[in-house]
Amino acid sequence: MSTLKSELSRDQQRTICSQLGSVKLKLLYKATVHGFTGAAFHQRCDNQSPTVSVGYNASGYVFGGYTSQPFSQSGQYVNDDQAFLFGFTGGKLHKYPVTSAPHAVKMIGNSGPYFGDSLALVNGSKPVIYSNTGAQYNFNAAEMHGNDLNLTECEVYQKHWTTSSPLHLSYLMFLYRNKKKLMESIQTYKPTVSYVSQARVLLIGPVGAGKSSFFNSINSVFRGHVTSQAISGCSSTSLTTQFRTYSLKAGREGKPLPIVLCDTMGLEDSKEAGIDIDDIGSIFKGHMPDRYQFNPAAPLPDDAHGYRKSPGIKDKIHCVAYVIDACKVSIMPTKLEEKLEAIRKKANLLGIPQLVLLTKVDEACPLVKEDLRNIYRSGYIKEIMLEVSAKVGVPLSCIVPVKSYSEELELDLNCDILLLSAVIQMLRFVDNYFDELKLAHLFPMPESD
Repeated sequence: MSTLKSELSRDQQRTICSQLGSVKLKLLYKATVHGFTGAAFHQRCDNQSPTVSVGYNASGYVFGGYTSQPFSQSGQYVNDDQAFLFGFTGGKLHKYPVTSAPHAVKMIGNSGPYFGDSLALVNGSKPVIYSNTGAQYNFNAAEMHGNDLNLTECEVYQKHWTTSSPLHLSYLMFLYRNKKKLMESIQTYKPTVSYVSQARVLLIGPVGAGKSSFFNSINSVFRGHVTSQAISGCSSTSLTTQFRTYSLKAGREGKPLPIVLCDTMGLEDSKEAGIDIDDIGSIFKGHMPDRYQFNPAAPLPDDAHGYRKSPGIKDKIHCVAYVIDACKVSIMPTKLEEKLEAIRKKANLLGIPQLVLLTKVDEACPLVKEDLRNIYRSGYIKEIMLEVSAKVGVPLSCIVPVKSYSEELELDLNCDILLLSAVIQMLRFVDNYFDELKLAHLFPMPESD
C-alpha cells in the first residue's frame, strides 16, 4: 500500500505542530483516496486521538479543527476543553478556541469531523462543509474558508509525540516505573498458605493459541531480553507433547519466582487428538509428573513413572488460564467449545479460579497492531472479549488481553506491562483459591449419609 501524500505544506505542518508541542502528524484519512463519506472517515479515524482535521476548498483556503478526544459514532457531544478551530491566511494560522467545552465535538455517523454545531467536514457524506459561527466556536467565516463550502480535500491526522518531547520522555519514565513496580510485586509475592512456596498456574488452550509463547514472553521480561525456552511456533498439531512445569527466574542467575507456569498439549476439536480431558483432571489434582509424555489415545495411568498418588496442595493447580487466539474466536469449532466447557466444569468442582488470556490481539485488530496502547480503546477487541465470555463461560472481567513476543528481537515496554499485568491477575486468582481453601478447612461441609 502506497504512503498517503499530505496536502499540508511543510510550513503549515510546522505551524500546526507549534500549537500542540513537540509532535509530528500522521495522516490517517484522505477523502480523495478513502472516500468523501462518514463511513470511510470513521473506519480510519474512530478511537484515534488526538487528531487534527483539515479541509481544503477550490478557493485555496486551508482550515479545520483539533480535538484531544477519540472519534466515535455515538451521536453524542463530547467534552474537550483543548479543542480549537483554525484557518490559514497568508501563511499565518488563526486559532479559534472552543467556547462551550461540553459540546466541543459531536460524534455523527454519516459525516466526517464534526466540531460542535460550528464546523463539519464531509457533512452528510458529501464533499461539503457545514459552517455556523458563534455556536461553540467564534470565528470569521470569510477569513476561515472564504464562504466556499465545497471541499476539494479533507484530511485527518493523528498527533504523535516525538521521542525528544518532554511529555514523551515523561511517559517513558512512567512506563519504566510501572514495569518495575509490577515486577517487584511478582518477585515479592507470597502465597497466603505457609506450606506452599509457589503458585501453580495451568495454561490450557487450542493448538497454536500461544501457551508456550506466553511463558517464553514472561521469561523474556524477567531475563531482560527476548528468549525462547519452551518450544513454540506455528503448526496444525501441538508442538508441546509433554506436561511441563516452568519455574521463572528473576534474571539469569536470579532466584526462582513464586509462580510456576504449567504447559500442556494443545486442545483439538477431534476426540482422538490433542490432550485428553481426563489428563487435565489429573493435572488439576496434582497427580501428573513433570515431563510426562501425553498419549491422546489413553489418559495417565496410576502406575506411570512419577505418578503422585497422594499429591499435596503444592502439587495441585491453583489457577487455570485458558489461552485463546483473538483471531480465531469467531471460527472456534463446536467440539472445541464442548471440551472447554467440560474442563471448566472440572475446574469448578475443584474450586479452581479461571481466567482467559486473549492472545494475538495485535494480529486481530489493525488499530492495536499500529499502537499496542490502543488495546483498551479498540471496540473490535471489546467485541471479541464479549464473544469469548459467551463461548468459554467466564465473566468479561476475567478476560485479559495480551501480546506475546513472536518475531521481535527487543523487548517493548507496553508489551511487557500487558504481560506482567496478566501475571498479577493470575496471582490474585491464586489468592482466591487459597482463601477458599482456608475457609473450607475452617467450615468443612458435613459428610452425606
